[in-house]
Amino acid sequence: MTFDHQGDAFHHLAECLKSLDRGFENLPEFSPRVDPEAIRTTLLETAERLRENRPYHHPLYIGQMLKPPHPVARAAYALAMCLNPNNHALDGGLATSAMEKEAVAGIARMFGLEPHLGHLCGGGTMANFEALWVGRELRPGRAVAASAQAHYTHARLSAVLGMPFVKLPVDATGRMDAQALEQALEVGAIGTVVVTLGTTAAGGVDPLDRVLDLRSRYDFRVHVDAAYGGYFTLADNLEPEPRGAFRRIDEADSIVIDPHKHGLQPYGCGCVLFRDPAVGRFYKHDSPYTYFSSSELHLGEISLECSRAGASAAALWATMRMLPLVPGGAFASGLESCREAALALHRALEANDRYAPLFPPQLDIVVWAVRAATAKDSSKRARRLFDAAERLNLHLALATFPRAMCEAARPVATWDADEIVCLRACVMKPEHREWMPEILRRLNRSEAARD
Repeated sequence: MTFDHQGDAFHHLAECLKSLDRGFENLPEFSPRVDPEAIRTTLLETAERLRENRPYHHPLYIGQMLKPPHPVARAAYALAMCLNPNNHALDGGLATSAMEKEAVAGIARMFGLEPHLGHLCGGGTMANFEALWVGRELRPGRAVAASAQAHYTHARLSAVLGMPFVKLPVDATGRMDAQALEQALEVGAIGTVVVTLGTTAAGGVDPLDRVLDLRSRYDFRVHVDAAYGGYFTLADNLEPEPRGAFRRIDEADSIVIDPHKHGLQPYGCGCVLFRDPAVGRFYKHDSPYTYFSSSELHLGEISLECSRAGASAAALWATMRMLPLVPGGAFASGLESCREAALALHRALEANDRYAPLFPPQLDIVVWAVRAATAKDSSKRARRLFDAAERLNLHLALATFPRAMCEAARPVATWDADEIVCLRACVMKPEHREWMPEILRRLNRSEAARD
């Protein structure tokens, strides 16, 4: 894919802009005062500055969670930005508010949440904030519990909300220890348990089914942080344990998902969903200068954020029209391709005696240590390999994992540190499946160059 030929999406913009103009042809003609040459010069300067980025769009970028937006999402976002709608109130985003409600309802259906209450937001952090805030209102004075591999935002947001935070241990694959959770629940101080499907470091899928079973004996809310992994509910090639977790996601009290990760959307586009629409009472407020135009629900009345880009809703709506969220569809097939590529990478790493993959990927993140005599030397080798790969335009990531998650892979003979810096690949592009042979060739060349 090149930037001037993204599925011809941008080539259709001129036609789409004319169609958009026809919706306002009853208004008097006017032309904004702009200098076309100044715009051209500035944009060319901007393009030159943007070259300083890493090639996030390319299959040789396999490092962080950076998945290119679909061309239709980019084009729909650009089209909507001609109006610059604000989805806080219907006055600022009439059409895009309706598009947001439709798109959010589609995501809720994917999870089996009907009825539901939900909306888009700036990203997973804000979405998780709202879910924890509602948890605080329903279980005042109680703590939030999450695994040691949960996203760091949960501890931070708990502090902002004035809620105690309990960090739970994980098993050797980075999944929440359900037995440790039960021991913590026996104290009676936990009001919300965060279940991560999957973790952003290693892609671990917490045992949601076991957590839900505990809810029948203890009083707590279940919040599912599926910011990264939520769309895998559509994938048909998961192992039984993660599949079992996704099958019961509709029993969670709240769910967070980030369409700007596997949902093919531009930043920032997060989504929070609640199983019980009655929690909307906690958002209740009045704004006579923004909510006066309609008695219909304004999205700002069920959101902590105020101004929000309606263009995000337009981009998501367009993508879901083109690629519906249904099992067996083209969107689901893309997720399955990512997982197949991750499994291929894991198998290749297992066959190479220089590497120690920590465990098979549960979704599409692969992590591995570099074999060495000591833990410190393994970390040094991983950093050198990371640098060598980048020089060959293979972009990986580094992540630190505790000894408990590394030990079973036996990457070192002597543990002179309690953690190891490992290499990490987010195999999030469907194209990674076809590009895996080239990725592996460059990884092998990087290993030789490191030596």
